[in-house]
Amino acid sequence: MRPRAWCGVLAAVALSATACGGGGGSEAEKGTDGAGAGARSGFPVTVTDCMGAKTTFDAAPKKIVTSNAAGLELLMWLGAGDKAAGTGFPPGNGAMPGQYADRAAKVPVLGKTAIPKEKLLGSGADLYVDAFSSMKNMGRMGDAPTAEEFKAAGIKHVFLKSTACAAMSKSPRTDLSGVEADIEELGKVTGTSARAAELVREMRKKTGAVTDALKDVPADKRPSYFFFDYDAGTKQPMAVCNRQVANAVIGMAGGRNVFDGCDGDFKPVGWEDVVAKNPDWIQLGVRNRGSDEANAKAFDEAAEFLKNFPATKDLTAVKEGRFVRIGSERTTIGGVRSADTVREIAHTLHPDRVK
Repeated sequence: MRPRAWCGVLAAVALSATACGGGGGSEAEKGTDGAGAGARSGFPVTVTDCMGAKTTFDAAPKKIVTSNAAGLELLMWLGAGDKAAGTGFPPGNGAMPGQYADRAAKVPVLGKTAIPKEKLLGSGADLYVDAFSSMKNMGRMGDAPTAEEFKAAGIKHVFLKSTACAAMSKSPRTDLSGVEADIEELGKVTGTSARAAELVREMRKKTGAVTDALKDVPADKRPSYFFFDYDAGTKQPMAVCNRQVANAVIGMAGGRNVFDGCDGDFKPVGWEDVVAKNPDWIQLGVRNRGSDEANAKAFDEAAEFLKNFPATKDLTAVKEGRFVRIGSERTTIGGVRSADTVREIAHTLHPDRVK
């Protein structure tokens, strides 16, 4: 066994899994969100952080830094990618949707992981889109700017709350409403509300079709499902709990997350806990390796581990090869492509109902 200690969880939170829909430059500037003056009339806009603190925008930001590739990708889908001035945790090869790959590759990388405080504060940005609130900037508590430092640098600080605030949520995540709210909120902040509304409509169309297809499948007939975070390490499995967006993705796809009883986003568990659940399906959660070939190899490695590890080799899902090969990012990071992941998992679990 090769313990990867939290790297998979951190990578899952850090790397991109948002997306859907497309388009060139800033819609606020091109007039596609209310035609210039109409877009500006949407301001002032007030948003909140995970604790409810308010931030008000009198106009759309001009230079935006994102904490990770998820935020960067969302800017691209909203039509505000031309405002991206830097990012942390940049997207790996193949992680960004094809139509945005070249543009995303040109965005300055301010940090291969979390952006150092000095670089962030000196970036010249007027907005920082953050996905790490609940994780204290990925463990870099001493390096995260304070509210006063952000203010002094002229940077407003907003959060992708479906990820950043997941651990502090007061109830289980059973749908994508939080993800949709993130898209709509960032759309308001960047003056691209019309595009945000379009993306959300498309998401709901996809997930609604799955819900309709599965509406007469009773809860106790839905297969149990374990998300195996291979990159988080094999010594001790990391469970996806009921506050994590993956819990909603699995449930909407017609599965039952075997660890939906644990509160929070992620939680270390024991292999004996997984064995006791004996899941019907196991998702091989690996992060993007940069190519289809490399991804296929990683999925194979995860499957081989389960087939050869004494604790898991006799599980029903392992013996019958019931593996779902969908990457970690697309499942554990909220974004527009979450709807596609719901549909893809649903097709795997219920092929006769979801085509």
